[in-house]
Amino acid sequence: MLKVVAPMAGITNAAFLNKVIPYGFNVATLGGYSLDSPTIEASKKIIQRGRKEFDFPLDVIFNHIENEVDLIKKYHKNVKVSANVRASNPQPIIHVGNIKKLDIVEINCHCRQKEILDVGCGQEMLKRDDLKKFISQIVDNVDSEVSVKIRANVDGIDTLEIANIIADAGADYLHVDAMKKGVFEADWELLRSICNDVDINVIGNNSVNSEINVRKMIGTGVDGFSIARSVISGNLEFDISDF
Repeated sequence: MLKVVAPMAGITNAAFLNKVIPYGFNVATLGGYSLDSPTIEASKKIIQRGRKEFDFPLDVIFNHIENEVDLIKKYHKNVKVSANVRASNPQPIIHVGNIKKLDIVEINCHCRQKEILDVGCGQEMLKRDDLKKFISQIVDNVDSEVSVKIRANVDGIDTLEIANIIADAGADYLHVDAMKKGVFEADWELLRSICNDVDINVIGNNSVNSEINVRKMIGTGVDGFSIARSVISGNLEFDISDF
């Protein structure tokens, strides 16, 4: 079972991850990072309105990620390290996917900050006609495994159809934030449908904040689960190593 520390903007860096990995996580996700001029400028706008966000210029970002990966691997050699990244074209993501010691490059099709959506990234990626080509180009040109993180139940998007597109593109993992408007728990039925109908390793995200909900998540058939908010807030009230 994959047990993933999931990314939240401006927080999941190596120093933080090295502190929480011993609680039972076997995958640690850095990021999310912006990798090209459009997404970096969007990140700066997000920071200007007071939200936390990573802010690294183009001439620094790739070395920074490599150094962060090395810092985790120095202390946790058996933990998979993932980097959640955003870019408007595949090439910067390919660059990250070939960083030595990085195990997984994760394509961010998840962020819903307006500034990121305005440059066609984050969950706006789910509307791309060339999404399969975008992902497969990365899959075919990196040494790492490839994950795609999506937000479920986006207006106008068939999540199950998108899941199949991602699987057909050759991605190794589908990381699903199974949120649903007006519902304060994960969309368990949608996760169950994806696990039953799509040939890909599924990481379930959302509502993993109690032992009861972990068991609900595992019951959908996922290959792993991810946690962000409960870990970052310090409100994790169950033992991850039990699962």
